[in-house]
Amino acid sequence: MVDETGRAPATADDGSSDPLEGDPRLQVFFGEAWPQVERFHRMLVEQGELRGLIGPREVARLWERHLLNSAAVVPFLPDAGVIVDVGSGAGLPGIVAAAMRPAADVVLVEPMERRTAWLEDVVAETGLTNVTVRRARAQELDGAIEADAVTARAVAALDKLFRLTVPLVRPGGLVVALKGSRARDELASAAAVMRRLRLTDGAVHEAPTLAGLEPTYVVTAVRGGSGGGVR
Repeated sequence: MVDETGRAPATADDGSSDPLEGDPRLQVFFGEAWPQVERFHRMLVEQGELRGLIGPREVARLWERHLLNSAAVVPFLPDAGVIVDVGSGAGLPGIVAAAMRPAADVVLVEPMERRTAWLEDVVAETGLTNVTVRRARAQELDGAIEADAVTARAVAALDKLFRLTVPLVRPGGLVVALKGSRARDELASAAAVMRRLRLTDGAVHEAPTLAGLEPTYVVTAVRGGSGGGVR
């Protein structure tokens, strides 16, 4: 069975299909990044479960829960400069951010070899020229990277995430985290850590994508000063 675009809908192993597959709003939303994002989506459909990157039930909700969710962070990232995606995993949000921020240098940080191999494959297949893959833990890159923004998705609670990411951010740079509906509670719980790390302007933003979908929550904070303990 094919849809009006001539393609079969993405399906999970239980036969369910992604309700957003073939939705013309997707191409409008992603704009010039659409060819890269569409190819990334197809790679996730074809190889994601096989390579242990997504569960079988995730195939039928890749657009909403993963790709659009990742895209929600992009308006909070700089247009250019260095963007680091910590714990990139399958490339979310880093690959999407790289496609939508072509003038930025995007570094995907991931400690697992099989995942970095996947990320290298995605970079090659999508033709993204602004991406570097680093096999490392965030802690190992302290002093090796000075980013304009560091982003992360589903890595850790904010108090721990701030400790991991702040050493990679230049003074005045941003930490930008994708979070769930408890983002405000997490931010409040991280207040003491933020003071110690000299993080300021902590805020939670509702980031809508397509009409009818639940918004994503994005947490932003600014690294102040020229230092601050991170231990």
